[in-house]
Amino acid sequence: LFILALQNAEPFQVAVREDNCIIVSLEASDVVSSSSVYVVKIAGESKNYFFQFDEFNSTLPAPVVFNAKYHGLYYIVTLLVVNSNMVSKSARSITVLTKPLPVSNVSIYDYKPSPETGVLFEIQYPEKYNVFTRVNISYWEGKDYRTMLYKDFFKGKTVFNHWLPGICYSNITFQLVSEATFNKSTLVEYSGVQHEPKQHRTVPYPPRNISVQIVPIDRNSWEEHSGNFAEESFLGPQEILRKEEVSPTAASPAEMPAANSSAAWLEDVWNGTESSQQPSWGSSEAESAQGEEELVTAVPSHVPSPGRAPAEPAAFLPVQMVLTWLPPKPPTAFDGFHISIEREENSTEFLTVSEDTHKFVAELKEPGKYKLSVTTFSSSGSCEVRGSQSAKTLSFYISPTGEWIEELTEKPQHVTVTVLSSTTALTSWTASQESSSTIVSVLSLTCQKQKESQRLEKHYCTQVNSSSSLIENLVPGAQYRVVVYLRKGPLVGPPSDPVTFSIVPTGIKDLTLYPLGPTAVVLSWNRPFLGVFRKYVVEMFYFNPSTMTSEWTTYYEIAATVSLTASVRIANLLPAWYYNFRVTMVTWGEPELSCCDSSTISFITAPVAPKITSVEYYNHLLYVTWTYGGDGPDLSHSRMLHWMVIAEGKKKIKKSVTRNVMTAVLSLPPGDIYNLSVTACTERGSNTSVPQLVKLEPAPPKSLFAVNKTQTSVTLLWVEEGVADFFEVYCQQAGSGQETKIQEPVTVSSHVVTISSLSPATSYNCSVTTFSHDSPSIPTFIAVSTMVTEMNPNVVVISVLAILSILLIGLLLVTLVVLRRKHLQMARECGAGTFVNFASLERDGKLPYNWRRSVFAFLTLLPSCLWTDYLLAFYINPW
Repeated sequence: LFILALQNAEPFQVAVREDNCIIVSLEASDVVSSSSVYVVKIAGESKNYFFQFDEFNSTLPAPVVFNAKYHGLYYIVTLLVVNSNMVSKSARSITVLTKPLPVSNVSIYDYKPSPETGVLFEIQYPEKYNVFTRVNISYWEGKDYRTMLYKDFFKGKTVFNHWLPGICYSNITFQLVSEATFNKSTLVEYSGVQHEPKQHRTVPYPPRNISVQIVPIDRNSWEEHSGNFAEESFLGPQEILRKEEVSPTAASPAEMPAANSSAAWLEDVWNGTESSQQPSWGSSEAESAQGEEELVTAVPSHVPSPGRAPAEPAAFLPVQMVLTWLPPKPPTAFDGFHISIEREENSTEFLTVSEDTHKFVAELKEPGKYKLSVTTFSSSGSCEVRGSQSAKTLSFYISPTGEWIEELTEKPQHVTVTVLSSTTALTSWTASQESSSTIVSVLSLTCQKQKESQRLEKHYCTQVNSSSSLIENLVPGAQYRVVVYLRKGPLVGPPSDPVTFSIVPTGIKDLTLYPLGPTAVVLSWNRPFLGVFRKYVVEMFYFNPSTMTSEWTTYYEIAATVSLTASVRIANLLPAWYYNFRVTMVTWGEPELSCCDSSTISFITAPVAPKITSVEYYNHLLYVTWTYGGDGPDLSHSRMLHWMVIAEGKKKIKKSVTRNVMTAVLSLPPGDIYNLSVTACTERGSNTSVPQLVKLEPAPPKSLFAVNKTQTSVTLLWVEEGVADFFEVYCQQAGSGQETKIQEPVTVSSHVVTISSLSPATSYNCSVTTFSHDSPSIPTFIAVSTMVTEMNPNVVVISVLAILSILLIGLLLVTLVVLRRKHLQMARECGAGTFVNFASLERDGKLPYNWRRSVFAFLTLLPSCLWTDYLLAFYINPW
């Protein structure tokens, strides 16, 4: 039958199959008209689904089958009737709920904080398309059946903390439950059970108030007793179920060995009130012999074995051990107690007593150190047997003389550790209980954290016990844990609260800095040979221009290694900037310790090289412009001091420029080739730009003069300006339209030159050109003339006098004509006058000198209208 459940008794029927299919059937009561169309609407998932029934006449159509995707989800199924006018009408709606998928796997664990009452459930189930609201948990609690709905599952896990201790919980099953409420009705669906049913027993509580007493036995009774039972234990009452000996490697009291054997050092004597009858435990001689052989191999050599006389049999008197306890706190289901008796940490006996037994008596035949523990066990039901945790372990010591030393129950108080130096420390404590000595246990916590390649501390990597309160061989930088025990005889008391202390590291040494350029340096240092640390921390202090603050910041961390030297490269530094670097050693401790702030080195990084951008030469001045470190750097906080502009040619010219100016003007002699560079200077370093060659054209000569001219040569003199290798002098005859003779240029290295082989009385145009580095300057010109050919001095004088006479005669004739005309004009204006005939006054063709002076005086006295006539006559014939 594929239909499992009929969800609605109405004619319109909906059912859900096991394969999660929804079956919708149309009944006769749902048919309104044969011409209508019947449609099923299914809602519940992310979209709605519509299915149409097949056309039918007298027979009802086949059911509609919808394969639901989700398990545990409710679906609303609605029947729609569509008439001939395409008008739909909802007939009715039915809600169905699909069944969730079952749990596939279940795991049950102890709840570690309280395994007596708590368990941890972990379930696994299909998560995709599986919907549920709660989990139904059912189980048998002993003989009672329990079930409950639980919803607090997080990622398939939950904790129960209300079970009873020691109870066997069996047939534990889990079902996923889906619930839906629609129209005030609730639908519930349970998944099936496909996982294997589980069972779990909780841990019972341990017994309470465990105590032990050691009672000496009278020597006479012991001799009589030992004579009857010399080599086997005396077993006590019937309540003792088993008595077994196992090696110290036994897993737990719950895992009992199968062999029944007795130890020669223990004899059970029961004086309880329930029963005084000895148990009828039978054993063959072979079994006894086998037990004795096992005993010999399990105990130390000083324990006597059967057939051997003990080394000192008369020195030890047996004692009686009385062990008492109270049952565990209710409610605890338990079936008995396990008693563990351990001697000298190499042989152990486990004994099992009934749940009604609260006292155990045994005779101890051997001296030594004993440890006792009593645990509760629960075994009823189908679950595995489980024992309680050991609530208390009792220790005591029986000396060879029968003296009983109780266990030390007090732990040392107020334990303090005072560090005396980098390698020693002193431990102190207080204790009220009397003890014979103490044990100081030291363990290095640093060793547990270091890798093998980093391990520098090796002495206390394992726990080291000492009876001295002075702790030596410590390593600087390591962290240690100290625990103090009280000891009385062979018994050791409980440990004190651990005390942790650390040794401050000694710090690095020989911190050295190596610059790699303007933006990088290398720090190198050494560490002390004796020291432990976790890492090096490299810190940097500088002024941060982006935040306008100066502070120590961590740049790099280096893990500790066994190497005595270390180094780190620090990059991305600011050029020409002040830095402080510090390297500290940080330990493994909590909290971390570091050392030392004194390991510091300061440094000013080198500047970057400037870049020459433009060079211009004008009027004997060189204008230089450069840039530095990008566009417009802020040098207000830089350690840049100044710029040094250097032009190196035949002369080296330097000029210092303030750091805020990036241009300079140099006065350079022309005619030279200069290697131009700009250097950025700081207190500790500098950096020079790429050199740039600047070639200056030579300057023409200055103040050119012609001196010492002759008929065929002329001497030229000038002043040199700038730098010159040589001068080229060139003279060309000044022509007047006809071909002139061209002179060969003359090359000289001095400032004066004599040009010879010239023509006398000739004009020349001379030029002087400066040459420097094979480059000529603009020539400087001068016009010079040679002297005429030399004549006889007398001839020269006569020629000059003749020329002057001719000129004078000509001048007189001209003057005479002018005066004559003037005389005629003045004669007409002034009338007749006196005329002096100077010729008549002549005697021998000459006039006396004195007379000549009288004539001039006379002429000054004549009227103005007459003196010209006499003057004219005087010049005509002065004699």
